[in-house]
Amino acid sequence: MNELALRRAEAAFLSRYPGGFAHPELVEIGQKKHKMDKMEALTRESFAKKRFDDPARLAEDAIRVVSRSSMVSVFEKPKFRDYVRQLGRDDRAAFVAALQEWIHGAEARGFEALFAALAPGKLTKWTLMSVFKAYYRPRHDVFIKPTTAKLIIARLELGLEYHPTPTWGFYRDFRNAINDMKQLVAPELAINNPAFCGFLMMTLSGDLN
Repeated sequence: MNELALRRAEAAFLSRYPGGFAHPELVEIGQKKHKMDKMEALTRESFAKKRFDDPARLAEDAIRVVSRSSMVSVFEKPKFRDYVRQLGRDDRAAFVAALQEWIHGAEARGFEALFAALAPGKLTKWTLMSVFKAYYRPRHDVFIKPTTAKLIIARLELGLEYHPTPTWGFYRDFRNAINDMKQLVAPELAINNPAFCGFLMMTLSGDLN
């Protein structure tokens, strides 16, 4: 990992936004667009362990989380909604069981199960695979947007090989790298992992204005 590049990104961001994500401009953007606190609350309520006893309700909750997310493409949202709603009883139960395992159980097994549940709809996208845990545990788990992930890997020389087809191994390794790098910067840049990746995207792409 190129720690010097990370330090330069940190300095550039804090120069433009003193106080990091507590800067008024970023607070306003967060409240109007991303609404991270509300999305975390919605996801933690929707995917509480006790709610997985009703697959039909849980499937609708998953649709609601994706539909309200500022991180998922507007093109992916209706495709996800329509796919989940057309699932038969058994396939819907398998999708919900995969989400339960992914969020509350054995991560590797849950990842593979969710991949299998989304594959028939050609929805095995990094964004859809990662969005639920990114909201449920935003200070530990990661949201993977391909362009951002590739930029971070290249500019910070992480030594990871990105693949467009989601794999558990890449998710695990990218998450570990993000959580390690968070420890090296000011806390106000690492309030949660989506925000931290946003800081890296803005600085490493030269998008500060």
